[in-house]
Amino acid sequence: MARSPRPAIPAHNDGRQRVVVESIWPRVDDGQFAIKRVVGGTVTVEADVFADGHDLVAAVILFRGPRDRAWREAPMIELGNDRYQGTFSVGEMGTHAYSVCGWIDAFGTWRRGLGRKLDAGVDIALDLRVGADIVRDAATRARGTDLRRLTALAAALEADEATAHRAAAVFEVDVAALVGRYPDRSHATVVEPFLPLWVDRERAGFSAWYELFPRSLGGPDHHGTLADVEAHLDHVAGMGFDVLYLPPIHPIGRTKRKGPNNAVDARPGDLGSPWAIGAAEGGHDAVHPELGSVDDVARLASAARSRGIDVALDLALQCAPDHPWVVAHPQWFRHRPDGTVQFAENPPKRYEDIYPIDFESSDWKTLWKALFDVVQFWIGQGVRVFRVDNPHTKAFAFWEWLIAEVHRDTPDVLFLSEAFTRPKVMNRLAKIGFSQSYTYFTWRTTKWELTEYFTELTRSDQREYFRPNPWPNTPDILPEHLQTGGRAAFAARVVLAATLSSNYGIYGPAFELAEGRPRENGSEEYLDSEKYQLREWDLERPDSLRDLITRINRARRENASLQANTSLVFHPTDNEFLICFSKRSPDGSNVVLVVVNLDPHHIQGGWVGLSLGELGVEGRFTVDDLLAGERYAWEGPRNFVQLNPDVLPAHVFRVEQGVAVSSGPA
Repeated sequence: MARSPRPAIPAHNDGRQRVVVESIWPRVDDGQFAIKRVVGGTVTVEADVFADGHDLVAAVILFRGPRDRAWREAPMIELGNDRYQGTFSVGEMGTHAYSVCGWIDAFGTWRRGLGRKLDAGVDIALDLRVGADIVRDAATRARGTDLRRLTALAAALEADEATAHRAAAVFEVDVAALVGRYPDRSHATVVEPFLPLWVDRERAGFSAWYELFPRSLGGPDHHGTLADVEAHLDHVAGMGFDVLYLPPIHPIGRTKRKGPNNAVDARPGDLGSPWAIGAAEGGHDAVHPELGSVDDVARLASAARSRGIDVALDLALQCAPDHPWVVAHPQWFRHRPDGTVQFAENPPKRYEDIYPIDFESSDWKTLWKALFDVVQFWIGQGVRVFRVDNPHTKAFAFWEWLIAEVHRDTPDVLFLSEAFTRPKVMNRLAKIGFSQSYTYFTWRTTKWELTEYFTELTRSDQREYFRPNPWPNTPDILPEHLQTGGRAAFAARVVLAATLSSNYGIYGPAFELAEGRPRENGSEEYLDSEKYQLREWDLERPDSLRDLITRINRARRENASLQANTSLVFHPTDNEFLICFSKRSPDGSNVVLVVVNLDPHHIQGGWVGLSLGELGVEGRFTVDDLLAGERYAWEGPRNFVQLNPDVLPAHVFRVEQGVAVSSGPA
């Protein structure tokens, strides 16, 4: 029987690479997509690092930023059971990469064995010579003082002195670190390909959004302008918002225009929906004439920036029947058998004033370029934030390409995904590049729902790529609890959104004034919605929520713990209408504890069971209410809270070790 040929050893393999590196974390879909951080953030990397036999191993994180010419390193320490961990910081926007490198720790292994032989009384003369060779090899990679110290150490190990005296030198405190700086990595294992990391500017991770319709700022029965928005900036800045989001500002189609309350037949003078984009005056790169001009957009963006505010424009990739593209590029739209263009519909709803774009068009490359040009045009006017309308109804591949192309030259541009859709679809959009994402918060109302949902967002894999941006309301969504809960429900929901997440937003004037009138029973549509008509808002009304919103935004700015999500911890309460949670800054110096009454109609009280370790306190401690300006002394893990929704349905406490002036239940 003929013998089978011996298997060839692949030329690219080095059989001397004994270290295994696996199970690197974090990574998204095995490295297919980037994890996300913001400038100044940190990445904590873990990996299993081990080798055959009993040799010790060492490991480092390798990482590189957009302008780094060489790989940088961060040390890793063993957590136990061959699991290693290390951390590095990111200081520049753009694409980064990281991996783990592991190798046999020859000096550490030798020194451990030497210690055991000393304890056993075994002759170590030859072992000292082995150690000298290891140290001398390390010296070949050293310079300056380290070179001199290593050379002296190697000589000491080979000296004619007593072996015990010679051995003592290698157990000095800093010797292992000295030799460890210059290891032999000729057979090291580096995991490739390197894992991707995208770093955004800080606003991607911490922002407060305010939405308004420019056309409603003109006063009674007068169409507002972008100049009116500019005059409104101080109101927005005064409440502490740093992103001002404007629904589409483009010309509105006239064909099949919608009337007030989404009436199918518009009357002369009806304004139509801003999302029905495009008319004779232009398309996505034009401004509605009654709002102003392109120059007004640039002027508004500059004025907002001077106040620390980003102007966010709506990126709604759809067209009214009058959009110039419908005639110029009919191939970009789907046509029905009778030759008419397919309008948008979600039976029984029909949106005959909107034509969806066909992302399966045979002319898709030209289409993609045109849409990219739209984004670039507004970037050229100073816009750096886009709220993207219904991105889940457009091709994933398009968004992945568009965002990457935009970020190539302008990495500071942010994209918010307005995708109220299935979880896996929402997650995919976040993975392919969206900076922030809408959430299901709008419909999560019970303690159990909120706890489960935000635990998922902050403790699962999603935390590495999905940045939640919860909104209590939007122009499209007036949830039932805001229709029936009155002002107290609005107050509770804004506190929850602003503290559960480092990013949040409100549909501004309607929220400030606790607008809760639905178009009809069972509908989430507003009565007399701004989507179809002008509204006049009396923002100076005494029942406005402006003061509360201002206080909660001030608390967010002044407390680092509220500017991130990963430290969110829920604490038990004995009342299902009371939810309690805390956040802690990375250095532990700032801790905020939040308690909210979820019942807008009744006073609710109960005992909260605190994890004192999470709060960084013990015994007696102080809680300062950042909303009411009151201070309490608490003691131990159980404390009583009572909240009257007609007064204030929430506490936002800053926690400090120590005793307050007054004490008692909050």
